[in-house]
Amino acid sequence: MLAREKLNVLREKLGDAILRADLPSADRLYVFVRPEALKEICRHLFHSLDARYVIGIGGDDRPYSGQFFVAHNFAFDRDHLLCAVFAHLPEHAPRVDSIADIIPAANWAEREFQDLIGIEPVGHPYPKRLVLPDSWPAGVHPLRKDRAWNEVPEGIDEQKMYPFDPVPEGCTVVPFGPFHPTLDEPAHFRLYVDGEFVRGCEYRGFMVHRGIEKLAESVLTYNDIPMAAERICGICGCVHNVAYAQAVERAAALRPPVRAEFIRTIMLEIERLHSHLLWVGLACHIVGFDTLFMQSFRIREPVMWIAEKISGNRKTYALCLIGGVRWDLTPELQSELRRVLDKLESEWQAVVTAVSRDKNIQKRTRDVGIANPDLVRKTGMIGPVARAAGVDIDCRRDHPYAAYDRVKFDVITAQGADVWSRVVVRMLEVFESIKIIRQCLDQLEPGPLQLDLKDELPIGRVGLSSVEAPRGESHHFIITGENNRPRRWRVRAPTYQNLQGVPAMIKDQRLADMTISLGSIDPCFSCTDRLETIDLKTGAARIWSSEQLVQLSRSPAVHPPAS
Repeated sequence: MLAREKLNVLREKLGDAILRADLPSADRLYVFVRPEALKEICRHLFHSLDARYVIGIGGDDRPYSGQFFVAHNFAFDRDHLLCAVFAHLPEHAPRVDSIADIIPAANWAEREFQDLIGIEPVGHPYPKRLVLPDSWPAGVHPLRKDRAWNEVPEGIDEQKMYPFDPVPEGCTVVPFGPFHPTLDEPAHFRLYVDGEFVRGCEYRGFMVHRGIEKLAESVLTYNDIPMAAERICGICGCVHNVAYAQAVERAAALRPPVRAEFIRTIMLEIERLHSHLLWVGLACHIVGFDTLFMQSFRIREPVMWIAEKISGNRKTYALCLIGGVRWDLTPELQSELRRVLDKLESEWQAVVTAVSRDKNIQKRTRDVGIANPDLVRKTGMIGPVARAAGVDIDCRRDHPYAAYDRVKFDVITAQGADVWSRVVVRMLEVFESIKIIRQCLDQLEPGPLQLDLKDELPIGRVGLSSVEAPRGESHHFIITGENNRPRRWRVRAPTYQNLQGVPAMIKDQRLADMTISLGSIDPCFSCTDRLETIDLKTGAARIWSSEQLVQLSRSPAVHPPAS
């Protein structure tokens, strides 16, 4: 039993620090430890046992145990095992040793639970706010249980602004975002530029935090949440829909019907197809190859049409309920899907051939945006970014879910660790998705779509679910709760980890390569109503609030009266 073997290794090394352990299955391990030992156990998992860091979670458990908790999740990819290490913290002093100095991939996770829960990561190397805006009042933590989902705190100061990092000597500040013509969503990279070269940057994001996790534990119910989850991302909606449902099913020890598992797999791969086709087209657009951009979108369109025929929507499929799926695949739809795949395979092969021979694309993408295996491991980068650096990870194979354990496919890797290698990985993964869908159609047997659930779900159970999105692993953490909703739901999308590696990817490269380097991780941000302006005469920076933007838009200086 893999989970038991790992637990025995931990007990041999750290014995008394482990208070208890839960082993719900051979591929899940939940370890509860003394708070003062959490850092050492995480060090042992990451550095000695070679576990991959996934995410850190903070939670307010005071209504149930009178304590807060922190959980750090790890993956043993070759052993098909997900592990969560919990430490409970006293109500009056929710503090825990930071692990970001020994596991850099935990940097954002710790800053986030400091913002939203109020758990202090003691010794964090860069403890700036991450999620909460500068104007948010100190001491107000929105994910605490005593804060209402619709509460507007008092003391918001729209003029307050935390200082940026010092500008390195000899560098000029170039703001990249929040609004940028090559980005569909806002992200703010404050670049420190020396001539044509980027010498460093500071990232600020999370400009509109939608509070989906808070709504899930306050307002929505178990079967409402899948529809909210798929709106986390405009491209990977089905990924979050399935990942959430699987996390709850894991916690409640439920197994969907076989037909439902195959349909989930088919829809996930349809989503991967249209995402990869979209990204390759956009990558070509960024480097100025608009002919291939238009070809990619033309080839992609039939994939969107068949998704709409199956689910009623081109993008948000509303696929999952707890214990199954809502949509079936009729014989007619199966036949049409096969025809779409046949045509796609033929047309995409021509695109791959054209891109592979195009010297201009290669000159713009080779040796650009390097994310080597060491950076991938330290920052927790995943998906095509990791595989393009030769890091052979893929949740579909390493942590099988849905019907992926019943199909055969290759995990595509490359060795260049640059933008070009990411292009190659994504182009070739299209053929693997086609292969997976065909196998699922061949094995799709008649049967029910949903379990008949009559009893309430158990309370206080933990569920972990990792699903391989087109961008990389999406990870969902659940603790089941009362009132037909979870006590805690934590979502970690792939961009959350991949963005943390971007500063190192763009350091010492040309400013002109910034856009394609950032675009190569296929970033997904949210919407925003804040922006920074730079006074060209004085160099002074200013953040504008939404109210100020409205006033500015109505100013006579902006809209002079008609003569």
